Formats: sequence, C-alpha cells, structure tokens
Amino acid sequence: MRSHTRLLIATSIALALTACGKKDDASAPAPGDAASTAAADAAAAQVPTGAWDVYDAAGKKVLTSTINADGTYADDLVDGHRVAGIVKMVDGKTCFDPSGKEPEECFTTSTPGADGSFTATDAKGAVLTIKPKAK
Repeated sequence: MRSHTRLLIATSIALALTACGKKDDASAPAPGDAASTAAADAAAAQVPTGAWDVYDAAGKKVLTSTINADGTYADDLVDGHRVAGIVKMVDGKTCFDPSGKEPEECFTTSTPGADGSFTATDAKGAVLTIKPKAK
C-alpha cells in the first residue's frame, strides 16, 4: 500500500511540475548566457507547491499530497495513514523519497489540462490522475 501511495504522490507532483515548468520562448535566456540558462533550468526543475488529490485508474481517490516550498511532502492516505519525505526532480521525473526504509519512487507526468489536472506514470506503468485540491 505504501508503494502505491508514493506512486500516487509522485505522480501528482510530477504532473504539477510539468505544468509549472513550461516557459514562454520569449522569456528564454539568450544563447551563451550561461548564468541565465542555469537559473532558468533551476527554476524549471522546482517541484510546485500546494495540495493535490490523487486518484487510481478506477477513479477512486487514494490520497491527498501536500508539497511544501522547502522540498518536503506529506501524503495523507484515505485510510488515515501519512507518508512524508522529500520530493525532487531527477532526470525530468518527479521523485519521492519517503523518510524511513521505503525506497525512492519516480514518476513521469503528462502535460496538465486546462483545469490543472494531469497523469503520473510509475516505472511499472501504473497511471494515476492528479488534480489540484479544491479549496
């Protein structure tokens, strides 16, 4: 269950990151400006903060993931359990590294839709749907 939970959380974050990381070509740094390019790459590699609801392939909500500005996350599963740790971007994937002995899990995300929702796919091909948490 924990692995499934981390997958859901990672998927949400990855999708959100994909949505927030898009930049206008007009705002891209000029070629040869290494400092500007490095700064733009660092900004695009940041995971977006906020709260996300995560749904399995059947459309059932499995958890709510909260991503904090300091790179930490907390996944609150529908069964009342909580998984927390660090989230980061690695090779274009959103990776969740939970505290404790659980292994890190990384997700590939789709381009977000107009409503901000996206899908996240783990290494085994399981797909989750991530939606911004309603306020």
